Amino acid sequence: MHTVKMAAVLGLAFCFVACAPKGDVVPAEPDYSDTTQWYVADRDAAVDVFYIVSTECDDYTLGGKPMHYADTRNDSIRALLYGEMVGVDQLLAGELNYYSPYYRQVTMETYTSDSLVDARMPLAYGDVRKAFAYYLEHYNQGRPFILAGFSQGAMAVVDLLKTMDDSTYSRLAAAYVIGYKVTDANPHIRPAQDSADLGVTVCYNSVRDNSCAIPFLSDGNLMAINPVSWSIDATPAMLVDPRYGDTLTVTLDTTSLLLHIDGYTRNDYMLPLVGCEGNYHCLEISLFRDCLRRNIALRANRASAQ
Repeated sequence: MHTVKMAAVLGLAFCFVACAPKGDVVPAEPDYSDTTQWYVADRDAAVDVFYIVSTECDDYTLGGKPMHYADTRNDSIRALLYGEMVGVDQLLAGELNYYSPYYRQVTMETYTSDSLVDARMPLAYGDVRKAFAYYLEHYNQGRPFILAGFSQGAMAVVDLLKTMDDSTYSRLAAAYVIGYKVTDANPHIRPAQDSADLGVTVCYNSVRDNSCAIPFLSDGNLMAINPVSWSIDATPAMLVDPRYGDTLTVTLDTTSLLLHIDGYTRNDYMLPLVGCEGNYHCLEISLFRDCLRRNIALRANRASAQ
């Protein structure tokens, strides 16, 4: 658990909001006209990446009060989100412009209860929606864009796709729902069929076998693709782990829509609090980073050429 000392909270304004569970203390809303509420890498590219970070924040105390949402103005909390923003930019964005907003994400402990997730996530979704609207108006300038998120960030990607207007959707090169599921039909959520189709959603969840699934992340999922072969059939694909050089076999189970990884022997993957042995949720970006970076570049190039 990350604990922030009292000295760091002078001047913090707490507020209670209707969408949060009774008794939850909520940090002040981000102001997306303030550049400190963004990580931006403007590379003068023809296509953008809009990335939403995953759950980086545990429950903590601020001014003696228990906190269940990230405070986007607190340096200690911001540093947690910033680390992922920079890391994903370096791993996936390549030469594309990259925009990632700070938002009042829910803490890891929230996921120990489905009712807490249902009660707290609307606040996080609201921040991301406002950030995305600000990005469209002030940063995007009509360019095609990639929408991507991991875990809690992937939940927010699904929410954005559901609420996106048709004009904005027409510029979507692809959406990457990494480490989460799509359970509802929506005209703006079309499953990717190969490596190059546009306006589609890429989705996968990685496990050793079906018994290792985390229901909250993958139960009821309607789509999946193998991010190594970019196929939707059960043909195995070989992946060399970019960190250790091990050769893994990656196969899409076309019944459960889970991605099976055979040959991973390390123990560095356990998701805190809600993880289980053989569920590779924490490796969804690091294992497939080269595949994802090449694929994002491919779809971006196709989108910019239209």
